[in-house]
Amino acid sequence: MKVSFDLDEVLFVNPDGFETEPELRFPFNRMFPERLRKGTVYLIKELQKRGFEVWVYTSSFRTDVYIKALFRHYNIHFDDIVNGYRHKAEVQGDRAITLPQKMPSHYRISLHIDDEDAIIQNGKKYGFRVMRVCEPDDEWAEKILAEAERIRKLEEAQQGGR
Repeated sequence: MKVSFDLDEVLFVNPDGFETEPELRFPFNRMFPERLRKGTVYLIKELQKRGFEVWVYTSSFRTDVYIKALFRHYNIHFDDIVNGYRHKAEVQGDRAITLPQKMPSHYRISLHIDDEDAIIQNGKKYGFRVMRVCEPDDEWAEKILAEAERIRKLEEAQQGGR
């Protein structure tokens, strides 16, 4: 089962309003100014330990090289990365109608974590599961783990019924 995360306001947060992981040491803190929400390292490693694939699905145009390099400093490896460039090429393509900025179902992602209301609404409209995470919350990682496990059980039950 695949779980994906948006970056901005979900994993990358403003340290003025959120507790964050320790800042990278100089010079890496200049190369990678983003700050990770406290609990990100634990959450991603725990999801992977439990057998989930963990992806980044962002509408930002940060390169996958940049994203991989930043998270490597936290010993985090993502199973795959979808950025704005990849989404535009693989999802939107040459379609005449404009599709939403994220379509996790295109990549068979079972649960997407995002902060934007528009993505939540698109999940209802286009039939993909999305969990909203935006406010400071000391239990955000545990809530995501619980939701991922709940969805895994649902999917296993659906597959068992086929």
